[in-house]
Amino acid sequence: MAAPTMRERQACWGARDEYWRCLDEHEGDAGRCQTLRRAFEASCPQQWIKYFDKRRDYLKFKEKFEAGQFQPSTTAKS
Repeated sequence: MAAPTMRERQACWGARDEYWRCLDEHEGDAGRCQTLRRAFEASCPQQWIKYFDKRRDYLKFKEKFEAGQFQPSTTAKS
C-alpha cells in the first residue's frame, strides 16, 4: 500500500469526522449513519478504519469512565 497523499488523508479524516458526528447525534445508532459509514470506508485504507473504530470505542469508554458512568461487570467468582 502506498502512503496516502495529503488530499487523501484529509478526505479520510473528513469522512471519519462526519460519520462520528452522525453517531454522536443519533446516540450511536449506526443504522442511521450507513451512508456516512460507506463514505468513510471508501475514503480510508482498511487498516485506518480498524484503528479509527477501535479509537472511537476507547474514547467513548474513557468518556464514560471519567464521568463516573462506567459500571464494572458483576460476574460471579468461583
